[in-house]
Amino acid sequence: MEETRFEGPWWPAPAKLNLMLRIVGRRGDGYHLLQTVFQFLDRGDRLGFELRGDSRIRRRGELPGVAEEDDLVVRAARLLLREAAGGERSGLPGVDIHLRKCLPMGGGLGGGSSDAATALLVLDRMWGLGFGRPRLAELGLALGADVPVFVHGFAAWAEGVGELLTPVEPPQPWYLVLVPPCQVATAEIFRDPDLTRDSPRIKIRDFLADSEVNDCVAVVSRRYPEVARAMAWLAGHARPRLTGTGGCVFACFEREADARRVHALVPEAYRSFVARGRNRSPLLTALQAE
Repeated sequence: MEETRFEGPWWPAPAKLNLMLRIVGRRGDGYHLLQTVFQFLDRGDRLGFELRGDSRIRRRGELPGVAEEDDLVVRAARLLLREAAGGERSGLPGVDIHLRKCLPMGGGLGGGSSDAATALLVLDRMWGLGFGRPRLAELGLALGADVPVFVHGFAAWAEGVGELLTPVEPPQPWYLVLVPPCQVATAEIFRDPDLTRDSPRIKIRDFLADSEVNDCVAVVSRRYPEVARAMAWLAGHARPRLTGTGGCVFACFEREADARRVHALVPEAYRSFVARGRNRSPLLTALQAE
Protein backbone atom coordinates (compact mmCIF):
# COMPACT_ATOMS: atom_id res chain seq x y z
CA MET A 1 0.00 0.00 0.00
CA GLU A 2 1.22 3.50 -0.85
CA GLU A 3 2.05 5.36 2.36
CA THR A 4 1.12 8.97 3.03
CA ARG A 5 2.80 11.36 5.39
CA PHE A 6 1.53 10.95 8.95
CA GLU A 7 3.29 11.67 12.22
CA GLY A 8 1.25 9.36 14.43
CA PRO A 9 0.23 7.94 16.79
CA TRP A 10 0.02 4.58 15.06
CA TRP A 11 -2.40 2.03 16.52
CA PRO A 12 -1.89 -1.75 16.26
CA ALA A 13 -4.27 -4.02 14.36
CA PRO A 14 -2.89 -7.44 15.38
CA ALA A 15 -3.05 -10.64 13.41
CA LYS A 16 -4.89 -13.69 14.69
CA LEU A 17 -4.52 -17.41 14.27
CA ASN A 18 -7.32 -19.97 14.34
CA LEU A 19 -5.79 -22.68 16.53
CA MET A 20 -8.51 -25.06 15.36
CA LEU A 21 -11.62 -24.81 13.18
CA ARG A 22 -14.56 -27.23 13.11
CA ILE A 23 -17.65 -26.77 10.94
CA VAL A 24 -20.53 -28.26 12.89
CA GLY A 25 -23.58 -27.28 10.85
CA ARG A 26 -25.26 -24.73 8.66
CA ARG A 27 -27.99 -22.19 9.35
CA GLY A 28 -31.06 -21.76 7.20
CA ASP A 29 -29.59 -18.57 5.70
CA GLY A 30 -26.55 -20.48 4.47
CA TYR A 31 -24.05 -19.30 7.08
CA HIS A 32 -21.88 -22.05 8.52
CA LEU A 33 -21.82 -22.84 12.23
CA LEU A 34 -18.32 -23.07 13.64
CA GLN A 35 -16.26 -23.97 16.63
CA THR A 36 -12.89 -22.26 16.63
CA VAL A 37 -10.24 -20.76 18.89
CA PHE A 38 -8.75 -17.34 18.22
CA GLN A 39 -5.38 -16.19 19.51
CA PHE A 40 -3.61 -12.93 18.67
CA LEU A 41 -0.06 -12.37 17.44
CA ASP A 42 2.29 -9.56 18.39
CA ARG A 43 2.47 -8.63 14.71
CA GLY A 44 -0.04 -6.87 12.48
CA ASP A 45 -1.06 -3.78 10.56
CA ARG A 46 -0.86 -0.26 11.98
CA LEU A 47 -3.42 2.52 11.58
CA GLY A 48 -3.35 6.28 12.09
CA PHE A 49 -6.32 8.65 12.28
CA GLU A 50 -6.43 12.40 11.58
CA LEU A 51 -9.60 14.35 12.30
CA ARG A 52 -10.81 16.50 9.42
CA GLY A 53 -12.52 19.86 9.22
CA ASP A 54 -15.55 18.29 7.52
CA SER A 55 -17.55 15.11 8.07
CA ARG A 56 -15.95 12.96 5.34
CA ILE A 57 -14.29 9.60 5.96
CA ARG A 58 -11.33 9.14 3.63
CA ARG A 59 -8.60 6.55 3.16
CA ARG A 60 -5.18 8.07 2.59
CA GLY A 61 -3.20 6.05 0.07
CA GLU A 62 -4.10 3.20 -2.24
CA LEU A 63 -4.67 -0.44 -1.31
CA PRO A 64 -4.22 -2.49 -4.50
CA GLY A 65 -7.34 -4.39 -5.46
CA VAL A 66 -9.55 -2.82 -2.75
CA ALA A 67 -11.72 0.20 -3.59
CA GLU A 68 -12.16 2.74 -0.81
CA GLU A 69 -15.88 2.05 -0.46
CA ASP A 70 -15.19 -1.69 -0.05
CA ASP A 71 -12.38 -1.30 2.49
CA LEU A 72 -13.50 -2.72 5.87
CA VAL A 73 -11.70 0.01 7.82
CA VAL A 74 -13.49 2.75 5.87
CA ARG A 75 -16.82 0.94 6.21
CA ALA A 76 -16.26 0.60 9.97
CA ALA A 77 -15.57 4.32 10.39
CA ARG A 78 -18.60 5.30 8.31
CA LEU A 79 -20.83 2.87 10.19
CA LEU A 80 -19.70 4.29 13.53
CA LEU A 81 -20.29 7.86 12.35
CA ARG A 82 -23.81 6.95 11.19
CA GLU A 83 -24.56 5.34 14.56
CA ALA A 84 -23.27 8.44 16.35
CA ALA A 85 -25.39 10.75 14.18
CA GLY A 86 -28.42 8.57 14.82
CA GLY A 87 -27.86 9.17 18.53
CA GLU A 88 -28.06 12.95 17.98
CA ARG A 89 -24.28 13.38 18.03
CA SER A 90 -24.25 15.55 14.92
CA GLY A 91 -21.32 17.76 14.05
CA LEU A 92 -18.62 15.16 14.61
CA PRO A 93 -15.53 15.66 12.43
CA GLY A 94 -14.63 13.24 9.70
CA VAL A 95 -11.32 11.43 9.61
CA ASP A 96 -8.43 10.58 7.31
CA ILE A 97 -7.32 6.97 7.81
CA HIS A 98 -3.69 6.00 7.26
CA LEU A 99 -2.79 2.32 6.97
CA ARG A 100 0.56 0.57 7.13
CA LYS A 101 -0.37 -2.80 5.68
CA CYS A 102 1.72 -5.74 6.88
CA LEU A 103 -0.68 -8.67 6.87
CA PRO A 104 -1.46 -10.48 3.59
CA MET A 105 -4.96 -10.40 2.16
CA GLY A 106 -6.64 -13.80 1.94
CA GLY A 107 -4.16 -15.29 4.38
CA GLY A 108 -6.52 -16.15 7.24
CA LEU A 109 -4.74 -13.78 9.64
CA GLY A 110 -7.73 -11.47 10.01
CA GLY A 111 -6.10 -8.32 8.66
CA GLY A 112 -9.22 -6.58 7.35
CA SER A 113 -11.30 -7.51 10.39
CA SER A 114 -8.56 -6.38 12.75
CA ASP A 115 -8.21 -3.07 10.90
CA ALA A 116 -11.98 -2.54 11.22
CA ALA A 117 -11.92 -3.30 14.95
CA THR A 118 -9.06 -0.87 15.52
CA ALA A 119 -11.02 1.83 13.69
CA LEU A 120 -14.11 1.21 15.83
CA LEU A 121 -12.22 1.29 19.14
CA VAL A 122 -9.93 4.24 18.39
CA LEU A 123 -12.61 6.41 16.77
CA ASP A 124 -15.04 5.66 19.60
CA ARG A 125 -12.42 7.27 21.84
CA MET A 126 -11.46 10.13 19.49
CA TRP A 127 -15.09 11.10 18.93
CA GLY A 128 -15.93 10.74 22.62
CA LEU A 129 -18.81 8.34 21.99
CA GLY A 130 -18.31 5.95 24.89
CA PHE A 131 -20.18 3.14 23.11
CA GLY A 132 -18.15 0.44 24.90
CA ARG A 133 -16.86 -2.86 23.59
CA PRO A 134 -20.16 -4.84 23.64
CA ARG A 135 -21.91 -2.31 21.39
CA LEU A 136 -18.87 -1.89 19.16
CA ALA A 137 -18.63 -5.68 18.79
CA GLU A 138 -22.29 -5.76 17.74
CA LEU A 139 -21.60 -3.13 15.10
CA GLY A 140 -18.51 -5.02 14.00
CA LEU A 141 -20.46 -8.22 13.43
CA ALA A 142 -22.31 -6.45 10.61
CA LEU A 143 -18.92 -6.01 8.91
CA GLY A 144 -17.59 -9.54 9.42
CA ALA A 145 -17.79 -12.51 11.76
CA ASP A 146 -14.17 -12.07 12.94
CA VAL A 147 -14.50 -8.41 13.93
CA PRO A 148 -16.02 -8.98 17.42
CA VAL A 149 -13.05 -11.00 18.73
CA PHE A 150 -10.70 -8.16 17.76
CA VAL A 151 -12.99 -5.64 19.49
CA HIS A 152 -13.14 -7.65 22.73
CA GLY A 153 -9.40 -8.25 22.58
CA PHE A 154 -9.04 -11.60 24.39
CA ALA A 155 -8.16 -15.04 23.08
CA ALA A 156 -11.46 -16.84 22.75
CA TRP A 157 -13.32 -20.03 22.09
CA ALA A 158 -15.88 -19.05 19.44
CA GLU A 159 -19.13 -20.63 18.28
CA GLY A 160 -22.09 -19.63 16.11
CA VAL A 161 -20.67 -17.94 13.00
CA GLY A 162 -17.72 -16.95 15.18
CA GLU A 163 -19.42 -14.27 17.27
CA LEU A 164 -20.27 -16.23 20.46
CA LEU A 165 -17.08 -15.79 22.45
CA THR A 166 -15.76 -17.37 25.64
CA PRO A 167 -12.34 -16.14 26.89
CA VAL A 168 -9.69 -18.86 27.06
CA GLU A 169 -6.04 -18.96 28.11
CA PRO A 170 -4.13 -21.30 25.77
CA PRO A 171 -0.32 -21.37 25.93
CA GLN A 172 1.42 -18.41 24.28
CA PRO A 173 4.16 -20.05 22.20
CA TRP A 174 6.27 -18.70 19.38
CA TYR A 175 4.85 -19.22 15.90
CA LEU A 176 6.47 -19.50 12.52
CA VAL A 177 4.00 -18.36 9.84
CA LEU A 178 4.42 -19.06 6.12
CA VAL A 179 2.58 -16.97 3.54
CA PRO A 180 2.14 -18.89 0.26
CA PRO A 181 1.91 -16.79 -2.92
CA CYS A 182 -1.88 -16.91 -3.22
CA GLN A 183 -5.02 -15.32 -1.81
CA VAL A 184 -7.65 -17.78 -0.61
CA ALA A 185 -11.28 -16.77 -1.20
CA THR A 186 -13.25 -17.68 1.92
CA ALA A 187 -16.60 -17.78 0.10
CA GLU A 188 -15.17 -20.23 -2.43
CA ILE A 189 -14.05 -22.59 0.34
CA PHE A 190 -17.43 -22.50 2.09
CA ARG A 191 -19.25 -23.22 -1.20
CA ASP A 192 -17.14 -26.28 -2.01
CA PRO A 193 -19.35 -29.42 -2.00
CA ASP A 194 -16.55 -31.50 -0.46
CA LEU A 195 -16.23 -29.31 2.63
CA THR A 196 -16.94 -31.13 5.90
CA ARG A 197 -20.04 -29.55 7.46
CA ASP A 198 -21.02 -32.06 10.13
CA SER A 199 -18.08 -32.34 12.52
CA PRO A 200 -19.11 -33.43 16.01
CA ARG A 201 -19.17 -30.61 18.53
CA ILE A 202 -16.44 -30.68 21.14
CA LYS A 203 -15.90 -28.99 24.50
CA ILE A 204 -13.25 -26.43 25.40
CA ARG A 205 -11.49 -29.10 27.47
CA ASP A 206 -11.20 -31.25 24.32
CA PHE A 207 -9.36 -28.46 22.53
CA LEU A 208 -7.09 -27.88 25.50
CA ALA A 209 -6.32 -31.62 25.44
CA ASP A 210 -4.83 -31.18 21.94
CA SER A 211 -7.68 -31.11 19.42
CA GLU A 212 -6.25 -29.02 16.56
CA VAL A 213 -8.45 -30.08 13.62
CA ASN A 214 -9.14 -27.62 10.81
CA ASP A 215 -11.96 -28.90 8.61
CA CYS A 216 -10.90 -26.62 5.74
CA VAL A 217 -7.43 -28.09 5.20
CA ALA A 218 -8.39 -30.66 2.56
CA VAL A 219 -10.43 -28.24 0.44
CA VAL A 220 -7.93 -25.37 0.68
CA SER A 221 -5.03 -27.69 -0.15
CA ARG A 222 -6.83 -29.11 -3.19
CA ARG A 223 -7.88 -25.73 -4.55
CA TYR A 224 -4.60 -23.99 -3.76
CA PRO A 225 -1.55 -26.19 -4.44
CA GLU A 226 0.69 -23.42 -3.09
CA VAL A 227 -0.82 -24.00 0.35
CA ALA A 228 -0.37 -27.77 0.07
CA ARG A 229 3.29 -27.30 -0.83
CA ALA A 230 3.85 -24.92 2.10
CA MET A 231 2.32 -27.43 4.51
CA ALA A 232 4.43 -30.23 3.07
CA TRP A 233 7.62 -28.21 3.50
CA LEU A 234 6.76 -27.19 7.05
CA ALA A 235 5.93 -30.81 7.92
CA GLY A 236 9.62 -31.60 7.52
CA HIS A 237 10.41 -29.35 10.48
CA ALA A 238 7.32 -29.13 12.72
CA ARG A 239 3.62 -29.91 12.88
CA PRO A 240 1.96 -27.78 10.16
CA ARG A 241 -1.45 -26.17 10.66
CA LEU A 242 -3.74 -23.93 8.61
CA THR A 243 -5.27 -20.76 10.07
CA GLY A 244 -8.98 -20.33 9.35
CA THR A 245 -9.95 -20.62 5.70
CA GLY A 246 -6.93 -18.61 4.59
CA GLY A 247 -3.68 -19.50 2.92
CA CYS A 248 -1.22 -19.02 5.78
CA VAL A 249 0.22 -22.09 7.47
CA PHE A 250 1.95 -22.12 10.82
CA ALA A 251 3.73 -24.18 13.43
CA CYS A 252 4.29 -23.50 17.12
CA PHE A 253 7.52 -23.67 19.11
CA GLU A 254 8.14 -23.36 22.83
CA ARG A 255 11.35 -21.41 22.27
CA GLU A 256 11.89 -18.39 20.05
CA ALA A 257 15.31 -19.72 19.05
CA ASP A 258 13.75 -22.88 17.60
CA ALA A 259 11.20 -20.89 15.60
CA ARG A 260 13.93 -18.64 14.21
CA ARG A 261 16.14 -21.61 13.36
CA VAL A 262 13.43 -23.05 11.10
CA HIS A 263 12.58 -19.57 9.84
CA ALA A 264 16.12 -19.27 8.50
CA LEU A 265 15.50 -22.36 6.33
CA VAL A 266 12.24 -21.18 4.71
CA PRO A 267 12.48 -21.23 0.88
CA GLU A 268 12.46 -17.89 -0.89
CA ALA A 269 9.13 -18.77 -2.50
CA TYR A 270 7.38 -17.89 0.77
CA ARG A 271 7.09 -14.77 2.81
CA SER A 272 7.41 -15.76 6.44
CA PHE A 273 7.74 -14.34 9.92
CA VAL A 274 8.09 -15.31 13.56
CA ALA A 275 5.69 -13.89 16.15
CA ARG A 276 4.59 -14.56 19.73
CA GLY A 277 1.10 -15.73 20.55
CA ARG A 278 -0.83 -13.32 22.77
CA ASN A 279 -4.01 -13.97 24.75
CA ARG A 280 -4.50 -10.22 25.18
CA SER A 281 -4.66 -8.03 22.10
CA PRO A 282 -1.78 -5.55 21.69
CA LEU A 283 -4.46 -2.98 20.80
CA LEU A 284 -6.03 -3.24 24.26
CA THR A 285 -2.60 -2.74 25.83
CA ALA A 286 -2.02 0.33 23.65
CA LEU A 287 -5.43 1.82 24.44
CA GLN A 288 -4.97 1.38 28.18
CA ALA A 289 -1.46 2.85 28.05
CA GLU A 290 -2.79 5.89 26.18
